Amino acid sequence: MSVDTAVPAPARVERRPVKRTGGSGRGVAEVVTVVVAGVVAFPLFWMVLTAFKPEDEIISAQPRPWTLRPTFDSFVRALTVQNFGRYFVNSVVVALAVVVLSMAIAFLAAAALTRFRFKGRTTMLIMLLVVQMVPVEALTVPLFFLMRSVGQSVPAFGLNHLGSLVLVHLAFSLPFSIWMLRGFVAAVPVELEEAATLDGASRFGFLWRVLFPLVAPGLVATSVLSFIHAWNDFLFAKTFIISAAENQTLPLALQVFVKPDQNDWGAIMAGSTLMTIPVLVFFVFVQRRLVSGLAGAVKG
Repeated sequence: MSVDTAVPAPARVERRPVKRTGGSGRGVAEVVTVVVAGVVAFPLFWMVLTAFKPEDEIISAQPRPWTLRPTFDSFVRALTVQNFGRYFVNSVVVALAVVVLSMAIAFLAAAALTRFRFKGRTTMLIMLLVVQMVPVEALTVPLFFLMRSVGQSVPAFGLNHLGSLVLVHLAFSLPFSIWMLRGFVAAVPVELEEAATLDGASRFGFLWRVLFPLVAPGLVATSVLSFIHAWNDFLFAKTFIISAAENQTLPLALQVFVKPDQNDWGAIMAGSTLMTIPVLVFFVFVQRRLVSGLAGAVKG
């Protein structure tokens, strides 16, 4: 006896054409992005180009976006400035001190503001925003007198010392760093802290072993911004470092090429190019965490 087993035919699936939407909008966005990137990068391109141009092309009445006779004379003049190496070391010391201290203090402060409920917490958060709204120029003169008073008690943090620059930059970088890291700390579930506590971890152990790796992208993002602000600073360095030439930073060293009759634009652009290199190197090392950190800040 044979049994016919009929295999059912597969059902026909109608393929609907996929509508591509947003093609023109994406193209416009890409064009706008390229234009904006070009506008932003043009000053950097012109700075590097001018640094390699000979003197006659720099002062020419018809500037050209290229040079047929590149030269290193401007870099030689910039590097032969007296105490240039000392100025470079001073800038590195100030920038790294600001980065390390701001990361440590901001991380602990953000954890405290997020995990604890205490009196004055809301007021402190509001003050973090208010401080960032005050123009830097409006606080320069009061800070000058404050640093002069501090120097009478603690000379290392008074005028003409690098400690004054570290304190001032720390005061301006901490509000932004704390506010930014607060979003990263708030995104970490409380259950992780409870699980770590059940496993025998102390509060410090949770901060270092669990919370710190999770908010590392935010720390990197804030550290880059703090480094750039401290590295490129001219106003505070000019205000607080008055007579101690050995404690001047790189932005102050460029004043040597600003002359009453005619500025040495080649040396100025060469020195500015040399100042940009450490920032680019620092950015290359942390670019991956920086992108994820900024994305996390936007989500937070």
